[in-house]
Amino acid sequence: MTYIKWTFRLLVLLLVGGYFHYTLPQRDIVRVVSTYEERQDFGGWSDIFWQNTTGATADQPVTRDVLFIQTVQPNGEPMVYRNQDTGWGMPLYFKFDTADLQTEAADAVSTSEAPEWVAIRHYGWRNTWLGGGIFPNALSMKPVEGPDTRLIPWFNIVFLTVFVIIALTLWRLWRNFRQARIDPVIDEIEETADTARTGISGMIDRLRGR
Repeated sequence: MTYIKWTFRLLVLLLVGGYFHYTLPQRDIVRVVSTYEERQDFGGWSDIFWQNTTGATADQPVTRDVLFIQTVQPNGEPMVYRNQDTGWGMPLYFKFDTADLQTEAADAVSTSEAPEWVAIRHYGWRNTWLGGGIFPNALSMKPVEGPDTRLIPWFNIVFLTVFVIIALTLWRLWRNFRQARIDPVIDEIEETADTARTGISGMIDRLRGR
């Protein structure tokens, strides 16, 4: 029973942690090298990582034009971002300025000989081997002094602190409620069951003695 309980807790922790890691904003310092637009066909399981795929199925795929921003990280590794509005959907970033962001990215293009570094705020993951590619969604960008600029995730710190406080408060309320209302009922049921088992066992012993 203990093993099952801890396994369940671990699964819940992994799911919550994965969800927050995907949806909470992150910032990367990169150099923009190009922007482009590409048609994407939607109708598979990876649609959950994209916006505006409602109604797409494997039998009837939906085609959308998607904007992309190509960048290079300070270590020389490439990073590609999609640029899609989130609108009123999830996650709740209320992004409606895709065209403006694409213009900013095009204006920030630089070369390795004269690099201009920017911090791109985004959410999501980058994956090249699952279902045609998964790209983080760029939310905004701003110029920074250089690739070593220190970025402190204040929003994430405050959000996670508040979340932990609320979670601990709810857990404590549940624990107190369980101890006051549920545990006594369970103890009474177990005591009744023990009494019944003892009575049945005594009855069986008497029948055997006869």
